[in-house]
Amino acid sequence: MHDIKWIRDNPAEFDRALARRGLSAGSPDLIALDEKRRAVIAKLQTMQERRNAVSREVGEAKKAKDEVRAQTLMAEVAGIKDEMPKLESEQQEIERRLDEILASIPNLPAADVPDGKDETGNVEYRRHGEKPPISFKPKLHFEIGEALGLMDFEAASKISGARFVVLKGALARLERALAQLFLDTHTAEHGYTEVNPPVLVRDAAMYGTAQLPKFRDDQFRAGEDFWLIPTAEVPLTNLASGEIIDDAKLPMRLTACTPCFRAEAGAAGKDTRGMIRQHQFTKVELVSITTPEQSAEEHERMLSSAEKVLQKLGLHYRVMTLCTGDMGFASQKTYDIEVWLPGENTYREISSCSNCGDFQARRMNARYRPKDAKGPRYVHTLNGSGVAVGRALIAVLENYQNEDGSVTIPEALKPYMGGITKIMKAN
Repeated sequence: MHDIKWIRDNPAEFDRALARRGLSAGSPDLIALDEKRRAVIAKLQTMQERRNAVSREVGEAKKAKDEVRAQTLMAEVAGIKDEMPKLESEQQEIERRLDEILASIPNLPAADVPDGKDETGNVEYRRHGEKPPISFKPKLHFEIGEALGLMDFEAASKISGARFVVLKGALARLERALAQLFLDTHTAEHGYTEVNPPVLVRDAAMYGTAQLPKFRDDQFRAGEDFWLIPTAEVPLTNLASGEIIDDAKLPMRLTACTPCFRAEAGAAGKDTRGMIRQHQFTKVELVSITTPEQSAEEHERMLSSAEKVLQKLGLHYRVMTLCTGDMGFASQKTYDIEVWLPGENTYREISSCSNCGDFQARRMNARYRPKDAKGPRYVHTLNGSGVAVGRALIAVLENYQNEDGSVTIPEALKPYMGGITKIMKAN
């Protein structure tokens, strides 16, 4: 959500930032609507003052036993009382429309975000490791999983339809091991507090993190009152909703491993084979609630935390700074971590770390109280995958595959695998 006062004071800067997003100037219409709102408020205040003044005059007229004047004044008060609800209703409608427009405008990109129309404008930030030396033609993850007899898309389709999978045996354990490694690393080494949040949330929570109203079709509704979360970012960030946090408690660093649910309404025909793009998947999420002064540094720290788990797995990856045309709606700056997949012979996103500034905080009224400030200020919120567990499983399968179809377990996962060092075809 944007601050209409800031837009009113900085219209050219606001419009330049929108242009970087590929959007037309928004300040003229917003300022015109805000002027209308302010005019109605001013008229209401004038009427309120007049009503109060006339009410006092009624008392004086009655005291002076001037009944004619008293009746005239009382009629004026009654007229004002009749008119004010109409103006109040007009004010509410203008404010509703203003909020609706503001809620539909994406976050403004940070100054150091590269300009671009789509993913081709993304810029490589850094990379880690080397591509694994595979001497045979590498298989795709679903070819490996199905040949092992441990990845069943047909069974999932029978139960739930397309874009679901059933993992069995050692592969099910491998997914659990990955989640445990990520959580243990982030809590023990990176200072995140583990949270087990609800995966059903109300409209206000989805609005607060900007999934609603713009991305309604990408979400799964659960009855009349709830939504299934598309990411643990939603419940974790909303823990600060409506709160005024003592700045001594910031930054708050939270992590959770949850199932995530996405309708993938805009992904028809994309990645229909395998586990890359599913309706249900597991992800370890990282969320930070911090001050404006700390958020840029916290963004880099979060990125490094996500990278660390991939380094533990010995995976080759690159970090991309997303351009203005490829950033998410709520982000002012985003890094994507793209892991190397030998079977696909390409890089695939496995984590996205975003600094949202005060964009989400304004929507959910999340604030903190600085020590030396008169009043509370909006926090900055950050979120990132730490990382997507299903995609990490894909990366392990493709990078640690052997020519005989088996998969070697990375060293970092062995303590979680109950003695399994290699996944082989189920008997």
